[in-house]
Amino acid sequence: MDLARYAICKPVNIWVLVLICLVGGVVAFFEMGRLEDPEFTIKEAIVTVQYPGATALEVEQEVTEPLESAIQELSEVKQIRSRSMIGLAEIRVEIQDRYSGEQLDQIWDQLRSKVEDARQQLPPGLDPPLVNDDFGDVYGIFFALTGEGLTLEELHEVAKDLRRGLITADGVGQVELAGVREERILVEVDQARLAALKLSPQELVAALTDADAAVEAGGVRAGEFFVHIRPTGAFDSLDALRALPVGQGQQSVDLGSIATLKREYAERPRQIIRHNGEPALTLGVSGVSGSNIVEVGRSVEAKLESMQYLMPLGAELHPLYQQHSIVNESVNSFALNVFLSVAIVVGVLCLAMGVRAGAIIGAVLFLTVLGTLLLMWIGGIELERISLGALIIAMGMLVDNAVVVCDGMLIEKQRGKSILEASRKTLQQTQWSLLGATIIGILAFAGIGLSQDTTGEFLFSLFFVIAASLLLSWLLALLVVPLFGHYLLERKGDKEDDDTDPDAAYSGPIYNRYRRIAGGVLGRPWLTLGILVVLTVLSVLGFSRVPQSFFPPSSTPIFYVNLFLPQGTHIRETSRTAEDVEAYLKQLDGVTDVSTFVGAGASRFMLTYAPEQPNPALMHFLVRTENAEVIADLVREVNQTLPGRYPSTDAAAAQFMFGPNAEAKLEARISGPDIDELRRLSAEGQRILQEQGQVFNIRDDWRSPVPVLRPRLALDRLADAGLTRQQVAQALSVASEGQQVSVFRDQDELIPILLRATPEDRVEPGDLLQRLIWSPATRSYVPLAQVADGVEATTEESMIRRYGRERTIAVRAEPRDGENTNVAFERIRPLIEDIELPIGYSLEWGGDHEQSSDAQQALASTLAVPYLAMVLVTVLLFAKVRQPLMIWLVVPMALCGVTLGLLVTGQPFGFMALLGLLSLTGMLIKNAVVLVDEIDRQIEDEVPRLTAIIEASASRLRPVMMAAGTTVLGMVPLLFDPFFANMAVTIMGGLGFATLLTLLAVPCLYLLFMRVKPEET
Repeated sequence: MDLARYAICKPVNIWVLVLICLVGGVVAFFEMGRLEDPEFTIKEAIVTVQYPGATALEVEQEVTEPLESAIQELSEVKQIRSRSMIGLAEIRVEIQDRYSGEQLDQIWDQLRSKVEDARQQLPPGLDPPLVNDDFGDVYGIFFALTGEGLTLEELHEVAKDLRRGLITADGVGQVELAGVREERILVEVDQARLAALKLSPQELVAALTDADAAVEAGGVRAGEFFVHIRPTGAFDSLDALRALPVGQGQQSVDLGSIATLKREYAERPRQIIRHNGEPALTLGVSGVSGSNIVEVGRSVEAKLESMQYLMPLGAELHPLYQQHSIVNESVNSFALNVFLSVAIVVGVLCLAMGVRAGAIIGAVLFLTVLGTLLLMWIGGIELERISLGALIIAMGMLVDNAVVVCDGMLIEKQRGKSILEASRKTLQQTQWSLLGATIIGILAFAGIGLSQDTTGEFLFSLFFVIAASLLLSWLLALLVVPLFGHYLLERKGDKEDDDTDPDAAYSGPIYNRYRRIAGGVLGRPWLTLGILVVLTVLSVLGFSRVPQSFFPPSSTPIFYVNLFLPQGTHIRETSRTAEDVEAYLKQLDGVTDVSTFVGAGASRFMLTYAPEQPNPALMHFLVRTENAEVIADLVREVNQTLPGRYPSTDAAAAQFMFGPNAEAKLEARISGPDIDELRRLSAEGQRILQEQGQVFNIRDDWRSPVPVLRPRLALDRLADAGLTRQQVAQALSVASEGQQVSVFRDQDELIPILLRATPEDRVEPGDLLQRLIWSPATRSYVPLAQVADGVEATTEESMIRRYGRERTIAVRAEPRDGENTNVAFERIRPLIEDIELPIGYSLEWGGDHEQSSDAQQALASTLAVPYLAMVLVTVLLFAKVRQPLMIWLVVPMALCGVTLGLLVTGQPFGFMALLGLLSLTGMLIKNAVVLVDEIDRQIEDEVPRLTAIIEASASRLRPVMMAAGTTVLGMVPLLFDPFFANMAVTIMGGLGFATLLTLLAVPCLYLLFMRVKPEET
């Protein structure tokens, strides 16, 4: 089809296309969803089982192992990790990458079925296993609620009112409330009073359980109606509970006469939250899937404004993280970057090709960006970090098609042809080579975007945007450039002149100088290629000195600090220490706010944040600073200060990264069967790291053993006293923390009722044997000393981790501030691998190394097919072998510019730099394809072969230089963006060198491969 004639002779159709791109793109920009990061499915579920009273070892053997065996039967399972703790099993199930998010619901149903089937193998008395497959929600609008002068109960009521209102706001999916202190109804029983009345604890339990039980009393027919029978007697207040009769017949007494009843918060709360030293709760708001988080944020702000009347005096909401504001700033920054990039491109093109040609190419670039936004909206792609980055990555390639077509039209016009004929000839010569080169550019990213793993799902928008924008740029270059050229380049009085010198189009000092350089290079092709090969080898060697970093630090002005006290520390003691730490953090220069989370991490407020798992010994701090620039110095200062100030803790501060944050940057996992041997190997690994001295926060993930008191029960005397081991345990529970016996209904809450000894009767470590235990057989109280041979003070494992169904302990550390993780890893790796492992034990590396290696392996496996397809496309374009071979031989040489650029700027080679390298590959191949195609065409027109090489290269001088120059200058705004900086350096440095490769290396390779002789001119 003659596209040029169609575009010029039927302009209405082209203008319709222009209007669709223009209007549709503007509408799409304002209507499409906005997120900080693209949505992706976390293919993990957590199975938790409560096993009260069991040791970590008993939990592992009796609960974790049977469940792991059952779960492993699922063919979809990729990996199983577990933590067996005192009274609790937690099993993480990861599903294979090849299963999509739509398939997961069925897989989770199968998982629940397997877990349910395995229940018959588990010990009696367990709570039902819980399968949580929804823990990956991101609460990007995150607040702390404080209340000066308010009680925790009043603050909780305010939070519940806010949650009820926020859940009704437009676009809100969930509202999570955290930091709520669990309430208890304590029934503190005087043991001496019970003994005097000969009342047993079991009678108290029976009375409380019976009074609260919801039982069916049936109903009767009354005329036309069926009337339910509802006996009264359930307690609805503490006074009613105090009046509850305990005992039988005349011996019954009111509960209040033998016990003190009070409502208070749990002695060991699960989590304690403070904000700037004040007690706080947190409210996390997530949007529904696919929502525009900016609009959700505005909806939340409006709803909060309308609910101000619910906020009592002293109550205040403090924003901890406002994803909608960050996204809005990112989109605005993107719009500015696009505007600057387009302005730079148009300015350079106007200077090099004239105002009219520059305006044409700039207009096509602008239409391509808007049309891509429209296609993104139609395809359900949101504006987020990856899709915005894809548009910027594609910017350099988008202009190339229009530059080639417009330059060809200008050249043909200078040769005396009309714009119609110039357009026709240009498209006939370039449309298919440009399409092939465009497809090659798309295929460079296909491996990433179409990968079945999480990376592929996360980066699908990258592939979609690049594919859509490049294809659209090719289409607009073929249709819009000829039409706009007809309007702007055709002048009245221009006539087609066949007598115009065709060589005049490429005359002038720049072209003539290039011809002399090209002639000299082609006269010594082996020397030229030898120099390039040497430079390539040197660049490969130099690349080893380029720092490696998977993702750069986030630009959000927040960092975090983790401290772990020795395992087994009471959460109240942890909270007391946390108060001192937060006071230290608050006084640091540049710190504005400190949020403290004791016992567990914060809600997942950003996609790359993995909340710390519950642990009473944990202190987690989110520290907000005046700006992101001060964070590196603050992290360094905190890491230098905290270990000395709190020597008994594992302490580390770190920046958030744009990508996933590993639990430790350096991690060695040792697997094997024996707990003591694993502990020994871990200690040896930690000793080696301590002696090495260049890493800090050295620890393992099993934490320390915890102290335990073990009454040594004499089973024969226990039987003589008419007691069981369970009865002893229950009595000790009542004498210590309390035993839950029932629940108290308070409107929408169920508050546990705990039976507990009075403060005077509660046991201390030294008087455990004096505790009295009720014997139902003798209806009397028996001291523990009568049935026990003493109390042993010892320690036991608080946590046993398993990885891949093997016991696994991880030795962890962090590199010193300022040191690249990769450098630290290569230094400690041989030291750890020199540890002699017994038979049956193995070592593997985790941390940043594992994340980076897994990503690189996944990338290598997924890039193989697309790169083969790229080679196939080049072969099909030329229907020959030598031309594709010479094109692909120049690709590795581009590393010279990349290495130089990264070394000079000090930027690390990370994931975004890798994307820049893929983009560079596409641009280099695209330019080489068009050049080789032009050389072949001129040779087919019977131009002498050496002359054809030089003249074809001269004809590509301006398009190649313009595409490279506009791309390099268009990347300048990104140098100041921490997320895109290393990618910008990669493209700028690589493309600068790739331009030389296109204009010098490709002609040399063509001359050698085709055996062109010097006299063929």
